Amino acid sequence: MSEDAILELVSSNILYLLAAILIVLVIFKGIKIVPQSEKYVIERFGRLHSVLGPGINFIVPFLDVARHKISILERQLPNATQDAITKDNVLVQIDTSVFYRILEPEKTVYRIREVDGAIATTVAGIVRAEIGKMDLDEVQSNRSQLITRIQESVETAVDDWGIEVTRAEILDVNLDQATRDAMLQQLNAERARRAQVTEAEGMKRSVELQADAELYAAEQSAKARRVQADAEAYATEVVARAIKDNGIEAAQYQVALKQVEALNALGGGEGKQTIVLPANAIEAFGDAFKMLKGGRA
Repeated sequence: MSEDAILELVSSNILYLLAAILIVLVIFKGIKIVPQSEKYVIERFGRLHSVLGPGINFIVPFLDVARHKISILERQLPNATQDAITKDNVLVQIDTSVFYRILEPEKTVYRIREVDGAIATTVAGIVRAEIGKMDLDEVQSNRSQLITRIQESVETAVDDWGIEVTRAEILDVNLDQATRDAMLQQLNAERARRAQVTEAEGMKRSVELQADAELYAAEQSAKARRVQADAEAYATEVVARAIKDNGIEAAQYQVALKQVEALNALGGGEGKQTIVLPANAIEAFGDAFKMLKGGRA
């Protein structure tokens, strides 16, 4: 084999090898595999051409360039502290935390240089503005409402940057020592006032219950006297009816009965007793026994 033939064969092999390398390079440059958590911003001749999503993508080799590789994972800004003045002129320090993610990388790349710094500045301004619309008590009691308003305002402000604010949190509301002391004094005064009110209400209730008890006792006593009076009136009526129906004998019967009861009570006492009876007592007892016997008959 001649030297010229060998040189021609080597040259052909080199050309084939170069062609193969070029084909591999073209294929490598024309295929872009984008991870699930990223998006690629493609430029052609220095201008935005397209945005590649996760998976296999095809571009024009050497013309299209993946200029920016943007993570679409949720991000957290460093916790920030900013001063704010409430509507009632109280200086507070607000600790905030913001979470966001990039939805449209082309806007984020070409409209804002430093995303984190821009969002942090926007959040600080919005927090100061919202705190200035509320009193201190409202800031502490309506924190969830304040967080919602801040998040909505931040979302509106960063919409042109292709960013979504997923969460905004107020971690703490700090006060200076003088304000804390004043609030503590106010809290103690309020507790003392509530204790006095509770004690006064207890005394009032006690007086009301005592008055109700006395009124109830008076009503029961009046009822008892009324029942007793009715009983006495009934007894008197019975006696009067008996006298009317039976004449003097019924009256004598009642007198004799009372005399017997009195003697029984006197005889039932302790110790030795001497009972002095009037001369006509025996006759009276006899009459009473006759009346009793007659009544039984």
